[in-house]
Amino acid sequence: MGILDRLSPTSQFIEVIEWLDNTNNTLVYRFPVKDQEIKNGAQLIVRESQAAVFVSEGQIADLFPPGRYTVDGGNTPILSKLGAWKFGFNSPFKAEIYFVNTKQFTDLKWGTPNPVMMRDTDFGMVRLRAFGIYSIRVADPKAFIKEIAGTNAHFVTEDIEGQLKRTLVGGFSDGLAESKIAALDLASNYDELGKFTREKLNEDFKSYGLELTKFVIENISLPQEVEAAMDKRTSMGVIGDVGRYAQFQAADAMRDAAQNTGGGAGTGAGLGAGFAIGNAMAGAMTDAMKQPKGGGSSVACPKCGTGNAAGAKFCIDCGEKLGTTAQTVPCVKCASPLQAGAKFCNECGAKQEKAACPNCKAELSPGSKFCNECGQKV
Repeated sequence: MGILDRLSPTSQFIEVIEWLDNTNNTLVYRFPVKDQEIKNGAQLIVRESQAAVFVSEGQIADLFPPGRYTVDGGNTPILSKLGAWKFGFNSPFKAEIYFVNTKQFTDLKWGTPNPVMMRDTDFGMVRLRAFGIYSIRVADPKAFIKEIAGTNAHFVTEDIEGQLKRTLVGGFSDGLAESKIAALDLASNYDELGKFTREKLNEDFKSYGLELTKFVIENISLPQEVEAAMDKRTSMGVIGDVGRYAQFQAADAMRDAAQNTGGGAGTGAGLGAGFAIGNAMAGAMTDAMKQPKGGGSSVACPKCGTGNAAGAKFCIDCGEKLGTTAQTVPCVKCASPLQAGAKFCNECGAKQEKAACPNCKAELSPGSKFCNECGQKV
């Protein structure tokens, strides 16, 4: 510690009381006064981002903000509170002096040691992990010494970091569940979620005499299996037309097989693989030929079965007219295919009315020679 003090050659009493902090993590420092005796007329120097707390007979007597003070009966409010002064202003009194660091302590780490269970609209029940940083400062030096530091001569952030982290994780988990933000939308709401969590947790921090000045969420991640499923889903979206992708893969495989110049057993294996790849590619090409050009939904040709784009009027393979022949009914007499709704047959000229059995009046199938019900010859 950087301690500037002036000692009298004939006296043990400290005349200058100040603290220069050369650390980055000290919250409270108790000034080393010999036998806790402070002489009348001692100088107290409190710098910016500091506060000095006087403790007498186990009780906090007074709090001094930044400034320079002379310990005597004139300008120090503490004198009216300390019983030692009844012996006269030239007598020393016993007291402890604590310097409290009121600056912000930044870049403190937090993270979820275990996954946080959450109900998500897209994935159902998921487990999330998160981490980030936070900043604190001592807002109430008296409360901090009473509740946390106590009589500790040197209190640092590591002494309370474990408690603060558990408080932060508990508040964050509760805030995450209350927000009901979908897992896929969390990245766009880090700032809002961090602000909500900070405001929620500050009530708990006040009980320690602290203030949570910053709460930053750096990342919220899904389990590995969920991320793998999302990657596959994204890959399928990038691939697009699966049929064309299969053709491309088959062509690559044939190229690699053709470049294989190994002999012996490798040659036989290569030939076998080449035939298999050739068959696979032929199948892929056949499937591709049957797929409608330009993508979209497919309409099969009623004659050759080739797939055609929705709305096409003629088959791209055989030229068969589509639309009219796609919906046909058989002739009631000769069973020739007719356009749905036709009144006469184009082949035999028969009127398209349902035939009935002359004996039992049961409906006859097209081309029937005997009744299915009574066996009467038609």
